[in-house]
Amino acid sequence: MARTKITSGGIADSAVTADELAGSIPNSKLTNSSITINGSAVALGGSVTVQSELAFPTIASITPSTITNDQTSITVTGTNFGASGIPTVDFISSGGAISAATSVTRDSATQLTVSATLSVDTTYFLRVELENGLAFRTASAILTVSDAPVWTTDAGSLGTIAGDFSGAVTTVVATGDAPITYAEVSGTGLTGSGNANCSLNSATGAITTTDFGGSATSATTYNFTIRATDAQSQTADRAFSLTSSYGATGGMQFN
Repeated sequence: MARTKITSGGIADSAVTADELAGSIPNSKLTNSSITINGSAVALGGSVTVQSELAFPTIASITPSTITNDQTSITVTGTNFGASGIPTVDFISSGGAISAATSVTRDSATQLTVSATLSVDTTYFLRVELENGLAFRTASAILTVSDAPVWTTDAGSLGTIAGDFSGAVTTVVATGDAPITYAEVSGTGLTGSGNANCSLNSATGAITTTDFGGSATSATTYNFTIRATDAQSQTADRAFSLTSSYGATGGMQFN
């Protein structure tokens, strides 16, 4: 049986592909027995060989989108990751350097779990290539590699403060991609009259009080945790304490 090729000029004895059809006859639809052109069906006398369209992979999102230089597991969601085989995943820096994923697991046709260790802090494009050679690269750099905040204030005691003291207590400091913000982790003992009765400046890390220890009348150690957050929303927590003293003269006392 003849193999039919359809073009705008006529029918030839050869195979027709979906791409050839779309390029040759606008607004057309091909079936096994006919071709529909602008709404009108035309019967085909010979057989039609249609080359199936291969599906390219796509990337919709990744989680997390910001990581450190440590080895990290990243979930990649998208489409057409295949029914079998393991795709290749590469990270392409904004400067063009290519780093291969440490490992890739195909969870499903729409999800990959990728392990990566990227030593250079920058932004990265992602590229996924299937075993059949079809590939996709993101249009923008969707992964950021950045160091998390680093505390320069040592953990532990920040000193001993006279009960009922009013004024500046101390300042905690972390470094990282600015701006760094500071917040007490919920449920700890720095702020509030039932705790150390201090305030924490979220922009500078300064700790102040108008009445250290609040209603307390005996020496108390207040334990609390402060979280530093950088420009990429990466965080670092550190535990501290302040102790009140009573019966001494003067204001601030440090061990």
